[in-house]
Amino acid sequence: MIRKFISYYKPHKKLFFIDMFFAFLISAIDLVFPMASREIINNIIPTHRLDLLIKWAVILGVLVVIRYIGNFIVSYWGHVLGVYIEYDMRKELFAHLQTLPFSYYDNTKTGHIMSRLVNDLRDVVELAHHGPEDLFISAVMLVGSFILLIRVNLKLTLIVFAFIPLIVGFIMLKRAKMEEAFRKVRRKIANINAHLENSISGIRVAKAFTNEKYEIKKFQRSNDEYKESRKESYKVMGEFLAGMGAATNLLDLVVITVGGYFVYDGTITVGDLFAYTMYINYFMQPIRRLANLMQQLQEGLTGFERFVEVMEIKPDIVDKEDAIELGDVKGHIEFKNVSFSYKDGEDTVLENINLDIKPGKTVALVGPSGAGKTTLCHLIPRFYDIDAGQILIDGHDIRDVKLESLRKNIGIVQQDVFLFTGTIKENIAYGDPSKSDEEIIEAAKKASIHDFIMSLPKGYDTFIGEKGVKLSGGQKQRISIARLFLKNPPILILDEATSALDNQTEIIIQKSLEKLAEGRTALVIAHRLSTIKNADEIIVLTNEGIAERGSHEELLARNGLYSELYRSQFKKAV
Repeated sequence: MIRKFISYYKPHKKLFFIDMFFAFLISAIDLVFPMASREIINNIIPTHRLDLLIKWAVILGVLVVIRYIGNFIVSYWGHVLGVYIEYDMRKELFAHLQTLPFSYYDNTKTGHIMSRLVNDLRDVVELAHHGPEDLFISAVMLVGSFILLIRVNLKLTLIVFAFIPLIVGFIMLKRAKMEEAFRKVRRKIANINAHLENSISGIRVAKAFTNEKYEIKKFQRSNDEYKESRKESYKVMGEFLAGMGAATNLLDLVVITVGGYFVYDGTITVGDLFAYTMYINYFMQPIRRLANLMQQLQEGLTGFERFVEVMEIKPDIVDKEDAIELGDVKGHIEFKNVSFSYKDGEDTVLENINLDIKPGKTVALVGPSGAGKTTLCHLIPRFYDIDAGQILIDGHDIRDVKLESLRKNIGIVQQDVFLFTGTIKENIAYGDPSKSDEEIIEAAKKASIHDFIMSLPKGYDTFIGEKGVKLSGGQKQRISIARLFLKNPPILILDEATSALDNQTEIIIQKSLEKLAEGRTALVIAHRLSTIKNADEIIVLTNEGIAERGSHEELLARNGLYSELYRSQFKKAV
């Protein structure tokens, strides 16, 4: 863990050594002041040497200026070093999140992921800056103070240091409690983030059901748990810091009492005692630093552990070493004895599915909810890997193909359209960011959304709100279709793309989809069977597998499940 943490300093080692050099310089200057004070009190003031007093004052004044410069560099560039490390970690974590499979996001709350990206790494950056710096300064101050204290009076130093093992023992005793307390706080803040993300995303639903008070109560439970865990962590930290304060006061008491006695019997001078008192304070500075560092260490390492925990999750869908590029795709899709379950063979969703979809053909999937229609379509771009069998595109097993080239050749339109916060142009351009403005406009025209866009005051630069909240369902759907026109994939997956729309909007969208499907291989998941009458083949999928297949007319003539579903919808429509 520590070795992994240290590795993030390597790209910034120049800045790290600058920080450490000036930290050492500050510590060295601090060690000079007590000896200078001792010299002034013991030898300069009693002899009335004003010239030496001025000389020492000038020297100490110069050291003050140097210390000021050193403090600025340590405070500014030290924190910049931490920011750089945080930047690298966040960039690496976000890039890693892009590689994780759908199954990770199926089982992990968005708020928990956000907590690891933001809250945890914020504490890591504090540790990245203060950790090595405080340890280094503490080591210099402890060793330097000890050596100089011995030079002042060995007997008094040994008496004082007899209490150090007690302080160290106290630190070690409280360390484990602090670690567990701050780990618990991490979990609770992650829960709050998850609840916030969920509640804010669903604010319109909450208001529609007048459930604002219910949402407040739900949030209050998470907030109460966080409050209690935070109180517990601060209790442990309070015990720790109070104990450290008591230890400091104890050492001061020992120095004043024993040192005062040594002045009384002539063992040391007043100047020696004054210098000794200053050194004890300097000696306790690293102890205090280490006390504060313990809190940063626990918070930072807990955050880093959670960072590493995610980074160690290996994506289960990756390219083979000899994976090939999928180029010049015709769109021939084959399912050969395909079986799939979401949990390693448990609760099989699809079993022994066989399909042969010729290039440029449109195949519709219909059937009851939960039969696996969407799952089947998600297997083609390898959002999930199959348990058994093969899925081939133009004769190539999709597991032998590079993921990027596979997914570049597949376009998906879903019922629940997701648009990114931003402008209309940015959302259409998402289909292929390399395309020109002219190509974006052409894609919008093909999707029958251009005229609407031009009616807006800012046209394509119109801000659509979070997840496209300022647009209607039909408008969002047409933007998603324009996005696919821009991508221009040879294979299309249309997952109930019009089922949530009114009849008039559905007709408009259906025409756009038909235009989009021209010359492409298309899989259409349909709830409204009237929209897939012209499909080349209709597959009726049930929990037992493929129940029926054929054209619209053929399936109606069989008077089977499809015929029953179609007539049932027709009666409802009438």
